[in-house]
Amino acid sequence: MSPHMIPAEIDAWRARMPRAFGPSPRGKALRMLGGVAFLAWLIGTLWMFEVTPQRIWNGLNGLMVIVRLMIPPSPGELWLDILRGIGESLAMAFLGTCIAAVIALPLGFLGARNVVTNTLFRFSLRRFFDGMRGVDSLIWALAYVRAVGLGPLAGVLAIATADIAVLAKLFAEATENAEKKQAEGIAASGGSSLMVMRFGLLPQVAPVMLGHVLYFFESNTRSATILGVVGAGGIGLQIAERIRVRYWDEVAFIIILMVITVAAIDWISGRVRRRLIGAR
Repeated sequence: MSPHMIPAEIDAWRARMPRAFGPSPRGKALRMLGGVAFLAWLIGTLWMFEVTPQRIWNGLNGLMVIVRLMIPPSPGELWLDILRGIGESLAMAFLGTCIAAVIALPLGFLGARNVVTNTLFRFSLRRFFDGMRGVDSLIWALAYVRAVGLGPLAGVLAIATADIAVLAKLFAEATENAEKKQAEGIAASGGSSLMVMRFGLLPQVAPVMLGHVLYFFESNTRSATILGVVGAGGIGLQIAERIRVRYWDEVAFIIILMVITVAAIDWISGRVRRRLIGAR
């Protein structure tokens, strides 16, 4: 819009596109009402949870005491148990992610609209994915600890169960975004539905799927730490025991090892992802 327009032209443009000149009175009222509602909701939740400056200040003081007790970090006398716990957490994350990926692969194809044309079946399967994603891995861990007992098996099953639906949804979305020409060419040459998926769709989406799996392995390494706190094996059990006896220096040492482990996994998975997509 030219800065030299006459007022009549400005009025004409204002009448034609009123939103370009600012919100309408109704829009301003709705924005103000939304701001007031958000502020009321925020104040209400702070009051409900009894969040006061005094509680926050006392909490920060207690946190600083714990931080001072963490310095310097120390492996303690049972440092071999710490290393064994980290190895157990890595094994739990790896096995649980692999199981979830293997089961999610066919489910992902079944949930893709360019593979399954039955709308009712696909809709039902997608809603099943949504329901499964609504249950956190910690809840699954508590259930599996009661079902199979304490130990890493419960952690593996919890990680796998929590990841199946999420990976299946991501696999389905990746399959739906695949190029159609390759699949149509295989189908036109007489290929079966399995051949279309194997040679027309899977080569296109495999790098994306593997990238998702690598990311979940990294994320599950962190999740395995929390699962151990409820008895599902891994380094979380070591952390819980040391917090219970207030060996904060050893807790700090375990946290540092976990950060280094996750960083190493992230670096390795990043290189693998770049290799898969052809980047250097």
